[in-house]
Formats: sequence, C-alpha cells, structure tokens
Amino acid sequence: MKRKIIVGNWKMNPTTLSEAVNLFKKVKNTAQRLAHTHVIVCPPFPYITKFTSSTAKPSVGIGAQNAFFEERGAFTGEVSPVMLRDLGVSHVIIGHSERRAEGESDEIVAKKVQAVLESGIHPIVCVGEKDRDAHGLYLDILRIQIKNSLAMIPKRLANQLVIAYEPVWAIGSKEPMEPAVIEETVIFIRKILADIFGQENALRTVILYGGSINFRNAPDIIIRGKVDGLLVGGESVNIPGFTELLKAVDVV
Repeated sequence: MKRKIIVGNWKMNPTTLSEAVNLFKKVKNTAQRLAHTHVIVCPPFPYITKFTSSTAKPSVGIGAQNAFFEERGAFTGEVSPVMLRDLGVSHVIIGHSERRAEGESDEIVAKKVQAVLESGIHPIVCVGEKDRDAHGLYLDILRIQIKNSLAMIPKRLANQLVIAYEPVWAIGSKEPMEPAVIEETVIFIRKILADIFGQENALRTVILYGGSINFRNAPDIIIRGKVDGLLVGGESVNIPGFTELLKAVDVV
C-alpha cells in the first residue's frame, strides 16, 4: 500500500501556545499508530520550535506556511528557508491561494520555490483556478500558473517537489470537487509537469488535493481522485475531525 501524505495547514490558529501543544500532542498520538500515512503539520511560525524533533524519523513532520526567497538581509518580517531548515522544518507551503490573493505573483512563487529547494526543504506548491468555466479556459489558466510557478526549478531538483491542487472555488464550500474531476485534473497536471521535467519526474511527483476536506470525504478523494494525499486547512485544527480523517485515510 502506497504511503499517503496528509498536510495540516493550521493557518493563524490556535491563538495560544498551550492550545497548540495540546493540538499537536493529539495529532502525534494518532500519527504514531498510522501504518500507511505520513503526517505533516504546518503551525504558525511562533510554534515551530516547540514541535521540531531531533529524532531521525519523527512520527509527525513539521512544515512552515511560507518562506522568503533570500537567505538573509534587510527584509523585515520575513523568514528564510535556511532558518527553517536549521529548525528542522521539512516542508514549506508556497503560493497558497490566500497569499496569492494578497498579491503574491507566480514570479514571486517561483523565486520562493527555488530558494526552498536549494535549501534542501520540500516546497508544497499550491496551484488552482479561481473559477471553472464551461469552455475549459480554466485549464489554460492552470497551465500558465504551474509553468510560471515552477519556472526557476532545475530539473535535478524536480523530484523534491510536492504539488497541492486547491481549486479556489472549492475552498470553504459545502462539498469538495467530485473525485472523478479531481482525477482528470491530476492527469492534466502530470502532463504539464512532464512537459517541464520529463515523464519520469512527472509520474513521481507527489500531488495533493485541498478544498473542503473532512473525514467523510477524504478516503473517496484519495481512492477515486487518484491523489497522493491531502492538504487540509480548517479541519486540521478540529481535533476530533482531523484524527478521524487520519485514521480513515490510513486504511484506504
């Protein structure tokens, strides 16, 4: 059984360290019992050092929600991939739709992805269309976004990429995208990756789905959507729901 990857994006939650510690402990307790699933938690920056472990194979990987593209310098408020690597961070979310909505361009995303890869961390590159039209124009938008966001990546580092497909229109909705449509989009994304990095790298690239995920629909999304895992937002800080999701996904 292929190992799934579940990434919990806590966003700007919770508001206290004690709540964060409690949440992490419960996720870790569940993750330790999973046989076929790797869990990565992406807490707010202030909590990262509380959760990073010096053990060779921690039961829960620690990710960050963003990184800057410079290693050091006069960049007030920014955090570099080198700093994150030194803390034990293994993954960084780059180009999330919420950051793109604040003005983060494909070009900035590309620079961040390159910097994260060069530092030895896996970037989780978020892509996704805002709307779906009946004429398929969204496919061109998705193609351009992917190509531009990955424009600065050397082929030798392509196998370190993680792609998170998050259709913006599905985030926060009552239902996620239909699994059959997710599968079609995953095939489309792999074709774009093959054009950039070659078929072998495209087939090896981890592709996640994100958008209105819960423990009820997660297994079906993975099985029928043919994704390698999930990027979970709001549900990742709902302890009962997220732990049930992890257990449900582990057996599919």
